[in-house]
Amino acid sequence: MNFWDLCVAIARAIGRACVAAWEVIARMIRLTWRYWWTVVPVVALAIAAAVYHTRPDNICFRVNAIAFLNGPSIQQFEQKYAALQTGSLIDGNERIAQLLNNRKVEAFTSYRVVDCLHDGTADMIDFKRKSSPTDTLRLQMDDRLCLQFRLRGCCLGTVAEVENALLNWLNADEAMQQSYAVYLENLKEQVAFDHKQAVKLDSLTSAYYYNAGTTSLTSDVNGSGVNFYGDRKIRLFLNEIYRQHKHMQLSDYRLQLATAPVTLENHFTVDPKPVHSRSQIVLIFCLLGWIAGCVLAQIIDKRKAIYAWLKQ
Repeated sequence: MNFWDLCVAIARAIGRACVAAWEVIARMIRLTWRYWWTVVPVVALAIAAAVYHTRPDNICFRVNAIAFLNGPSIQQFEQKYAALQTGSLIDGNERIAQLLNNRKVEAFTSYRVVDCLHDGTADMIDFKRKSSPTDTLRLQMDDRLCLQFRLRGCCLGTVAEVENALLNWLNADEAMQQSYAVYLENLKEQVAFDHKQAVKLDSLTSAYYYNAGTTSLTSDVNGSGVNFYGDRKIRLFLNEIYRQHKHMQLSDYRLQLATAPVTLENHFTVDPKPVHSRSQIVLIFCLLGWIAGCVLAQIIDKRKAIYAWLKQ
């Protein structure tokens, strides 16, 4: 069999499947027309069940937050976080384990945060998992993750409790505590260095810096941005000062967040869009009700044959 014969065989199989599907749909339509008094009540019951299932207290919502890793690597965090995703290997005395056992919280997942501008700030969350570690344009950040879990509408008041229990359980990990201690020491040294460099750059714009010597400062009257100090020319780069202050601001922000191995840049917030909308669930239940009604109609249509088979 060559490639052409294989394509022909696949096309014929697809054609036969389509014909069989159409025959089943046509049979269901005929059954619905003949036994509407059976199919319609079943569909109505399915729609009523869907409306009851999608009541506000029973709908699931996604809850998201951006986690900041202060020292621990992505691998360290995911190794610890995997216990939540599987719901095992957690001490039963932990509060997060009690919440999992009570089914108040479920479906823990994590998503990578992408830096598109390469400026050290989060630009988007890869909810569709399309980014790659080797992608140099959509760079995956190694110190941020998006954490997500699901809560039912009746349990939305426990978001703060789940957040505290989750952070307490994660930050109690010994390996992440060790990484955090090394990271915090290096971060403090970096912040002190950034502040010293900012002071040095700011001194270039200070009149006292130039007037402290024996030679007075002569300003450039042509507006070329070049000032003369004795026989030397000093050009003041304002953009460099801005960049240094921005870098210092980011370092101060990181130090402010570095209160534990894992912290949150924002509290967990509830996505107002439910996991499955009422229209989707009603449509699914209506389709299932139609199939169930057609099966019941088929049984009624073949009742004599079924009765004769049972009497054999």
